[in-house]
Amino acid sequence: MFPRIAIGHVLVRGRSMEPTLREGDRLVVVPGGRPRVGRIAVVRLPGGRPLSVKRLAYEADGGWWVERDNPQEGVDSWQVGAVATSDVVAIAWVRYWPLRRAGRVRPRPPLPSVDGA
Repeated sequence: MFPRIAIGHVLVRGRSMEPTLREGDRLVVVPGGRPRVGRIAVVRLPGGRPLSVKRLAYEADGGWWVERDNPQEGVDSWQVGAVATSDVVAIAWVRYWPLRRAGRVRPRPPLPSVDGA
């Protein structure tokens, strides 16, 4: 018997994750999935904003620093600070729409640390 995994889906709105994700992309997500550096996640940003799709950049004090792939659009931790771990709602797994771009949502490798380690 296989373990049950809850899944959900989200519709990408806006241009903050271009070129990785585009407006109208549809993603299968795993609620409560394990956050890791480089993964794309659904997060609850502070200030009553709607749920957002962002990249997990690194772990910060008690949470995650989240960033957008398009620095010209959207809101991320540069404006609102780190997001509590409890506000990382789901982890993106696969894009299922549009079909021509369907496939696994791959994490971006972590950036090298400032001290070169």
